[in-house]
Order: sequence, then C-alpha cells, then structure tokens
Amino acid sequence: MIKNEISFPGKTVGLDRRTFLGRLLGTAALGSLVGGVPALAQQADAPAAEGAPAATPAEAPFSFDTLTEMMRAESREAPVEVEKIGNFLAELDYDEFQRIRFDPDRTRWADNPDFHMNAFHLGWLFKEPVHVYEIIDGQARPMSFSTADFIYSDLKTDVPADFEMSGVAGIRLMTPLNRADKFDELVSFLGASYFRALGRGTVYGLSARGLAVNTGRPEGEEFPRFSDIWLERPANGTGSVTLYAALRSASVTGAYRFVIRPGETTEMDVTARLFLRKDIRHLGIAPLTSMYLFGGADPGAFDDFRPAVHDSEALVLNTASGETFYRPLNNPPQLASSFLGAQSPASFGLVQRDRAFQTYLDAEAHYDQRPSVIVKPLNDWGQGSVSLLEIPSDLEVNDNIVAMWVPNRETKAGEELEFSYRLYWGLAPEGNGSPDLARVLRTRVGKGGVSGVDGPSDRRKFVVDFAGGTLAELSGEAEVAPNVSIQNGEVVETVLSRIEDTGSWRLVIEARAADGAVVEMKASLEGYGHALSETWLYQWVNK
Repeated sequence: MIKNEISFPGKTVGLDRRTFLGRLLGTAALGSLVGGVPALAQQADAPAAEGAPAATPAEAPFSFDTLTEMMRAESREAPVEVEKIGNFLAELDYDEFQRIRFDPDRTRWADNPDFHMNAFHLGWLFKEPVHVYEIIDGQARPMSFSTADFIYSDLKTDVPADFEMSGVAGIRLMTPLNRADKFDELVSFLGASYFRALGRGTVYGLSARGLAVNTGRPEGEEFPRFSDIWLERPANGTGSVTLYAALRSASVTGAYRFVIRPGETTEMDVTARLFLRKDIRHLGIAPLTSMYLFGGADPGAFDDFRPAVHDSEALVLNTASGETFYRPLNNPPQLASSFLGAQSPASFGLVQRDRAFQTYLDAEAHYDQRPSVIVKPLNDWGQGSVSLLEIPSDLEVNDNIVAMWVPNRETKAGEELEFSYRLYWGLAPEGNGSPDLARVLRTRVGKGGVSGVDGPSDRRKFVVDFAGGTLAELSGEAEVAPNVSIQNGEVVETVLSRIEDTGSWRLVIEARAADGAVVEMKASLEGYGHALSETWLYQWVNK
C-alpha cells in the first residue's frame, strides 16, 4: 500500500507564498476587472499592456454548463498568451504593495447580512489579472474596481485617481463567522489556483488548490490558474454562497463550482470538470499545501524557543473499508514522496490535532489555531493514491508539504474528467480521525537502547502513544497486542504498556536500518479479534 521515493538529493525547494499571503489576508488589496467582450467570451489575450480596460460589456447569460462548454471548446485550441499588467501596477514593489488596503467603505454586497465581498490589488507578484463577474438572476456582468476602491499609504509610485484596472489579483468573502456583529474573512482566492478558508475559531494556515500538475516531478511543475471568477449574489438568509471559476494552463482547462457554507467547520462543495490538452504524467486532484518545519518526532536542529512550528502535523487517510491511517509529517533531508494507495477513499487530509498553546508557545502565529482540512470525495474516484510530498525547508515562510489524490492510470490529451468533493475546514472536522478507534496522540523518536545511557547505538527508538476509543476502557492486563511491520529495515524489539495516569497506551519500537535507507514503518493495536487503534505510518530516513 505504501510506496516511497527520495529524489533530487541536497536540493531544497520551497513554495514561498506564506511571506505575502499571511499579511495580505489580514489587510486587503483590490483591483478590478472589466472585460472587453461578453462575459463568457472573455479571452485571456485581451490587450492590457497599459492596464486600462475596454468598454464594459453587457450582461450575458451564465450557468455552470455554459462555463463547462466554454472550457471544453477552449481545450481544443492552443492556449492563448496570458495578459499582463502595465503602467503603475507593474511598478509596485513589495513595500508599496503592503501599504495598499481595500477601503472598507467600498465593500461590495455591504447591504447583505450574510456575506460581504472585496478583492485583492494587482501588482508586485500578482501580475496576471483575474476577471470577476457577478451573477444576478442567471445574468453575469463584470464587477469593476478602480484606484478609488483602495487606500494607498505613502507610496512613491504615482497612483492615478479613479483608474479602472483590467482585473484583480483575487477575491475574498467575509461573514459573521465568530461574532454576529463582526464580518470575519471566510475564504480567499489569490494566486494561481490557490484558495483557503476558515472555520470558527481558526486563523489562516494551509491552502488548497484547484489542481496540481506534475508537482515534485523532474520535468517541472505547471501552475494552472483561475483566470475568471463568477460570484452568485447570495439571497439573504441562505447561509451559503456559490462561485464559479475558469481554470487555464498549457496542459488543461477546467470549469469549477464552489458552494461554501460557513460554520464551526466550514464546508466547501467543489465540482471540477477538467479537459486535458496534453498528456499529464502526474495529475493531482484536490491538492492541499501546508508547512511543517519542526516539532514532535522531527525537532530538527533549529535554535528556536518554540517547541514546534507547523501548520499541519500529519496526513490522515480514511479508506472505504473503515481503516484510518495516520502519517506524521517530516521536514526531510531531501525531497521525499510517499504514496498511500486506496480505492476511492472515504476521505483524506492534512490535520493539526494538537490544540494546546503550550505545544507551540507562539502568541503571534497561533499554530494551535491553524485549521485541519479534510477532502471527502462525493463521486467515485476509482483506484489511485494519496500522494504526500515533503520538501526540505529551513524557514517557516515556505509551504513545504503537498498532499493530493493521484489517479492510478495515465491521463491523456483529449480526456474529460469530473471530480466532486467536499472540503472541511476547522479545528476538528469530520475525517480528522476515527470516531471509534484509539487515535495516535503523539510520536517521538530518539536514539535506541536504554534511555540515559551513553554509548553508540545502531538502533532508533520510536515511541507512539495511542488514546481514546475502546482502548481507554481496558486495563493494563487486557489482551492488547501491537501489529508492527517495516520495509527496508528490521524491528529489533517492541514493548506495549498502558500509561496508568492518562489512560493512554504507549508502543515503543526499536529498529535498525542501513545507512541512507528510506524505511517505511506501520503499527496498530489489536485485541479480542478487533482493531483497537488507527494505523500509524512513519517514514524514517536513516541519516
């Protein structure tokens, strides 16, 4: 079931979006769109060298099926050149960009009691306009924004007054998520096909993407982008908001629908209709991107007062047969990939289970409040694997973890694929772990042999604590046994005991492996003819 790869020795790769995303999503930036042709005929090669739009188009009928037909037809043609920004937008640097914020008095849908909307400013890293449309009674019309919608603080670049821009960098939606009298950010779409959302009591952490193409492959990754977004104006009291997006890249086009329901756990129902222009070797469905620097079983050599720094601590896979697999994340010495095979999984995701402030001691980043995200397929995804990519990183601004579903077959030019799934964003979303089995509480790793004794050892010690489920009700004399297996290494000894003061159970595994070996380990607890715990997975690179 588990396959691993180690490649690109010594190369450190980081998906460095966190530097600007964390700050942007707490302030605002907005640009605008105004297309030069009817909404559903908008072309990405529309001239925008100077950033000025053509005349605003008239309303045009819109539906998900209409968008689907547009993207299907476009996939049969060569991709058009992506438009770029010009004039003052192209001159904005990082410092200036951080000083631009959206004027709260210009918020769209400000009269709606459930959802408000604004957008992010073009410039700096965001040089490709995204066109945004509003749908009312089945008719789509462009939403236009100008420099009048923003507050610019101490910019050295001259900003023209009332300048209408050809697009935006992205959009965000707000809702009374935590308090009835305050509109909090709920979801943002910003950069390529990245988006992220919040459940009640959480702060921004990991991101999702519309699609991943050849992520971590030697031939290089391709980044599809949401080039156009359509938003349905929500009726009062509906409790949900729907948006659509056109996805474009050299190898694929796509029509996307998102139905978003805010709450303690925010739910997003996603339908992705994909049309392949080219063969794609590694197609990643429902990709999640996160950060793991150090903590727990992988403390690293960081000179840091904090015990742990990560947005997510583990990958969870729930199979259709009812098994739950828990794989702690690592910050490996070199690029590492693992594949967890499953037939149409019940769900998978990246989780942050430990919610104690003491685990992180970060009063600014609040890693204890970063959301877990679970992907639940809503149609049959067939045979495939959950792919986990772990990228070496020495900075917490690098998103170095990617998890996605990869179909176990070739994906060829001319194919049409549809994937439906639900995303859960929250502190403890459905699928975060098995509700009936004991969960992995923590994993720790250290030198093998007797603790506290000097001297070399060719062993490594893996300590796994399980808690909850039926296991919590059993005494230390109960007939509970570990089921441990290993690939590319040798299990020397296992010891299982109950920690009486806590009701949890501790499994200690002593293992050895050849230098440089990539070792896959697997362990669970069983008793009285039943599985009593979820299955712990671990990848050990014997440095």
